[in-house]
Amino acid sequence: MVDRNLFVSSLCAGGIAGFVVDVVLFPLDTLKTRLQASQGFWKCGGFKGIYKGIGPQAIGSAPQAAIFFCTYETFKAFTTPLVSNQFHPLIHMTGASIAEVVCCLVRVPVEVVKQRRQTMLHVPGKPRMCSLKIFIHAYKTEGIIGGLYRGYGSTVIREIPFSFIQFPILEYLKVLYSQKFKNNIELEPWEVAICGSIAGGTAAAVTTPLDVIKTRIMLAPSSLAKKTRCLKSH
Repeated sequence: MVDRNLFVSSLCAGGIAGFVVDVVLFPLDTLKTRLQASQGFWKCGGFKGIYKGIGPQAIGSAPQAAIFFCTYETFKAFTTPLVSNQFHPLIHMTGASIAEVVCCLVRVPVEVVKQRRQTMLHVPGKPRMCSLKIFIHAYKTEGIIGGLYRGYGSTVIREIPFSFIQFPILEYLKVLYSQKFKNNIELEPWEVAICGSIAGGTAAAVTTPLDVIKTRIMLAPSSLAKKTRCLKSH
């Protein structure tokens, strides 16, 4: 039976954790986005303005993290009692993948606005547009699907392999660490953090090419996207 407090605790814990991580590590995310952009690191701002785009990230980080962990933990709670231990990694992979698809409904519009603000590539001749104006411009000129949700498919394609790698490794490391060093006692937060760092770093390294593709699709000029749609219609 699923704990009735699981939903609320997952929302709160996931939201707070996501907000703290995204805000603290935001400068690194900015540098990563500029390195991945096809225009080049220095044309996108180099080391200047590394906090550009933190507004949408701060607003969107808590909801998307909360949605992810709520979906993931709820799926685990429902399915784990029904499956033998040897198939638990499959539950972790499936749950994380479903959570990513749902979470991307919030993540993608935030990523589009944030990355365009980070790289200062929003509108030619208007390099200092704020995040709200970037959002409005993307909506008015490119629409919801072609603008705010541009790159949704590539984001999901990147996030699912990431989750397939990260969460089974995380769960395995937690169990292994608990058995080897804690006599099956629950891990401390810092110990879970170490396991999560190893799992997340491994997943990020493997899926970097997919992340580059996702970034470049989101940053592609709207004129190029329109030409592509016109060619497809003909």
